[in-house]
Amino acid sequence: MKKLLKFIFYTFLGFIGTIVLLLLISLAFSFKTYPVTYGISFNQQQAEYLNGDWKKVYETMLSELRPPYIRIAAMWSEVEVEKGVYNFADVDWMMEKAGEFETEVLLVVGQKAPRWPECHVPNWVESVSKEEKRTAQLAYVQAVVERYKDHPALEWWQVENEPFIGFKFGDCEQYDSSLIYQEVQLVKQLDPDRKIVVTDSGELSTWHKSTQVGDVFGTTLYRMVRTPNNMIFSYDWLPAGYYFLKSRLWGKTYDNFIVAELQAEPWFTDGSAHKTPIDVQEETMNLERMEKHIEYVTRTGASRAYLWGVEWWYWMKENQGDSRYWDVVGGVFRNREITK
Repeated sequence: MKKLLKFIFYTFLGFIGTIVLLLLISLAFSFKTYPVTYGISFNQQQAEYLNGDWKKVYETMLSELRPPYIRIAAMWSEVEVEKGVYNFADVDWMMEKAGEFETEVLLVVGQKAPRWPECHVPNWVESVSKEEKRTAQLAYVQAVVERYKDHPALEWWQVENEPFIGFKFGDCEQYDSSLIYQEVQLVKQLDPDRKIVVTDSGELSTWHKSTQVGDVFGTTLYRMVRTPNNMIFSYDWLPAGYYFLKSRLWGKTYDNFIVAELQAEPWFTDGSAHKTPIDVQEETMNLERMEKHIEYVTRTGASRAYLWGVEWWYWMKENQGDSRYWDVVGGVFRNREITK
């Protein structure tokens, strides 16, 4: 018994020592800064929910903030509401507007796309077999790529969103991550000259699979989260060098490592900004924290970062009379300096 307890004790000490050593090594790689170009990740459903007129939010974002890069999605649930009938009106409009403002687009395609409910699948999929769903999903991917591959505003493709995350939430109970390999191959075949981005969770994944599939790897980066039981958890203890070392470990360098989602909005107590008091929202996102996140990413070794939360910044400006968040981001794009 004593030998067993001694083994457990020394194993535990070895584990703790390894964690401390890794954190110290990560910290040592956290001081160097790298030039970062910033963009914005936009979701029309979130903008519609918060503000009503999502097109107004989108156009105001482009005209006032002038981001050089945006990340949008051709969501399967919106593009193919009726089986075999594709409606590209909304995506067409966003692409054209981006072109007008000389903003380059990272276009997301696949079953998983940014924002809740994570998997954006047409209702009719529930009534077809697994094989029929796979065939239909690939057909939708092909239709999207063929429509936009020659669009002047298109820069990169993103195939799926966090496809290899180790747990399923939202409407993703039936999600099949193995299909991404066929999707990536299909996109490369149809549009061989453009790079493909594959993303993963910054804090909840090793990145082993996701870094090997696409040309560019994109991590999410959240420094403050609210758990389902309404507890706040901070990643402030995690050095920026952690992201640098993990990306280099899997062969991703400065040029093909980006932050696909840089947290710049709060977590809401019930998923709704309308029902969450502002002081509660600012427990997980306030002006000081936003500025820290923008600075923090310069030490991760990423070349680009898409800010997450423009729908909320607009809501704060228009509905709460607080334009500070909007102004900070505008300052980043104008001067690459954080305005106070």
